[in-house]
Amino acid sequence: MSSLISSSKANTAASNVDSPRQVVEKLDRYIVGQGEAKRAVAIAIRNRWRRQQLPDEMKQEISPKNILMIGPTGVGKTEIARRLAKLTGAPFIKVEATKYTEVGYYGRDVESMVRELVENAIGIVRDTERKNVEDEAKDRTNDRLLDMIIPRPITTDFGPPSEDLSSGNEPAESEQQRYERTRAKFTAMLIAGELDQKKVELTVESRGNPMVFSGAGLENMDVDFQSMFEKIMPKSSSNRELTVAEARQVIFDQECEALLDNEKINAKAIDLAENLGIVFLDEIDKVISGESKGGGDVSRQGVQRDLLPIVEGTTVQTKYGYIRTDFVLFVAAGAFHRNQPSDLMPELQGRFPIRVELDDLTQEDFVKILQEPKNSLTKQYAALMKTEGITIQFKDDAIEQLASFAFKVNQTTQNIGARRLYTILEKVLEELSFEAAEMKMGHVEISAEYVSERLEKTVADEDLSKFIL
Repeated sequence: MSSLISSSKANTAASNVDSPRQVVEKLDRYIVGQGEAKRAVAIAIRNRWRRQQLPDEMKQEISPKNILMIGPTGVGKTEIARRLAKLTGAPFIKVEATKYTEVGYYGRDVESMVRELVENAIGIVRDTERKNVEDEAKDRTNDRLLDMIIPRPITTDFGPPSEDLSSGNEPAESEQQRYERTRAKFTAMLIAGELDQKKVELTVESRGNPMVFSGAGLENMDVDFQSMFEKIMPKSSSNRELTVAEARQVIFDQECEALLDNEKINAKAIDLAENLGIVFLDEIDKVISGESKGGGDVSRQGVQRDLLPIVEGTTVQTKYGYIRTDFVLFVAAGAFHRNQPSDLMPELQGRFPIRVELDDLTQEDFVKILQEPKNSLTKQYAALMKTEGITIQFKDDAIEQLASFAFKVNQTTQNIGARRLYTILEKVLEELSFEAAEMKMGHVEISAEYVSERLEKTVADEDLSKFIL
């Protein structure tokens, strides 16, 4: 990640950036199917690296190719974007288009998504810069701890040191020399952890409860009221008695903060967000006005109009500085059950040149989802039960049966994709989860009969399955 952050000016992180094929292979570890969508996002990420290798004049002309994902809920749209951000270490936020309203109506301003992106970038850069100063902070921490354990002597200069007549002409050891020798011993003990349980008194500075401002339009105010009030409100400090082990972490955090250059962090974060930021805009189809022009549709068209300059490229003011959105990658997604992408504003459509349609999940896909991903649901439940001393083994026929029930319920009720597996597995393992604390030890095999016994009646009753599954 650190290489990615230092990339902002010329060679963006990317002597080690994965090829599109490698990105797809990594996404395959967590997401089943949807090859077309994976290829599209992998190419988009690689194109961002390619752009950074160009001369500045050409670089400014190349904007990211935003992506529009079309597909029903639960097929992997959000997961693809989230995993992609983790793989690249890029600033990433997921926002719901339905949270925003047209300027003039009560609700969130669309520019707030850009501010959130900058906040995310601040966190990434801050973590990286903190790692860079950790060694120096550890040295400072040890010095402060030693000063608490063995305070430095107060020395007064009374002229040249006297000679110890009993030892010939050799001068007596000074108080400072004795202190340095003692300090060296304590330093070795501190590093070895032998002083961790010793008590020290530490002054800890605390702030009052933050004042929170909310309401329509307040997030647009230029003045950072939060920071202003933090400066105005008096800080309180208290003396606490802590063990050396506890004090070490408190002091270490203080020293890291003291060594960080906030101005440098803010500048890097804005540059990172501008060039590598990813905004995942979910539920984009919900801001398309329906036939009714009243009620909930009152500002939907206005949200599209407000989104347009953000996606097209504009400058947004944040408390950390101005950020341009010209090179931020936008990935929009929607089910488009009741409307089509062509129902979006033509100008907004044009800003999403890459369109991929995600497939409905089949029964075979459900089987793969339960077995193949690195942290599949069956592995998650097995890990949870293992904390109680119980080992769970999902047999192959049980996996097939779970997939069959999930697919059947999706076909007969609302299709919620892979999310159906959560409700199915919770129902199957409900009894075991309840009894596990008292069982202490044991081995449980989940077979097809085990699954059928707990689901068949519920799935057969269509009305009941709507409420339970």
